[in-house]
Amino acid sequence: MLYYKTSFLHTSSRTFRQKCHWLCLFIVWHAIFFSVLTHAATPEQIENIQKAAQAHVLETIEQPLGGEIVATPGRIDSRIHATDCPSPLETSSSTTRNTSSNVTVLVECPEDNWRIYVPVRMSISMPLVTATRPLSRGSLVEAHDVSMTMVDKNRARRGGFSDMNSVVGAKLKRNVKLGDVIERNDVCVVCRNEKVVIRAVKSEMTISTRGTALSDGAHGDQVRVKNDKSQRIIEGIVTGVAEITVNF
Repeated sequence: MLYYKTSFLHTSSRTFRQKCHWLCLFIVWHAIFFSVLTHAATPEQIENIQKAAQAHVLETIEQPLGGEIVATPGRIDSRIHATDCPSPLETSSSTTRNTSSNVTVLVECPEDNWRIYVPVRMSISMPLVTATRPLSRGSLVEAHDVSMTMVDKNRARRGGFSDMNSVVGAKLKRNVKLGDVIERNDVCVVCRNEKVVIRAVKSEMTISTRGTALSDGAHGDQVRVKNDKSQRIIEGIVTGVAEITVNF
C-alpha cells in the first residue's frame, strides 16, 4: 500500500511539472509574439525608410553627364522593428559612383537604437543616338534616320553616340532595327578603301589633300590613310565624315 501511494505521488508530481513546463512555454511564446506585433513597423514607417534610402542614392551617387538615375528601393519585411524616429533618419552607403546597378543603403535611427539595410536598384539612362526606322547595311545615315533618346546604359555596352552629328553621313556596317542604339561598331565615318580628305594642321596653318582610308573608323578613332599624291602612309584622327586630321 505504501509503495502504491508513493508511486502515485511521483506520477502526479511529474505530470504537474510537465504541465507547468508547457504552460511556461505557452506564456513565453505569446509574450514574444505580442512583442513582435507591437514593435513591427507600420506601412508608413516602411515607406519612410524606403524613401530615405532612395533619396540617399539620388543625392550621393555621381550623376552621369547629361543622364539621369532612377533609384528603386527594394521590398522591406513588415515584421522588422522600427519607430517614428524623433529626428530625421540617417543614411549611409559604401558606394558613391554609378559603376554598380545595386546599392545597399543603411538607414538608422540612433535615438531609438534601430538600423535597417535597404537594397536599392539603380537604372542609369543616357541620351544616345537611336534609329527612327529600320536601316540597311551599306546605307548612309541621314538626319531623319536618327534621334536622341534617353536609353538605359546597359543597352549600349559597346558604346553609343551622344551627338547626332557624329552619325549623320556615316555608312552602316550592319542592319539596324527601329529603336536600336547606333553603336560605334555599327558605322564607319571613315570607311576602308574609300576616298577621304586629309587635313594637315600645324599651328594656325591647314593644308588639305586627298587620300584613301586603309581602315574603318568612327569619330575620334586613329586610322591609317594613304596620301594619293605622295603615296605615303600616315596616321590621323577621324574628325568628320570622310575626313582625317593629322597634326604636325
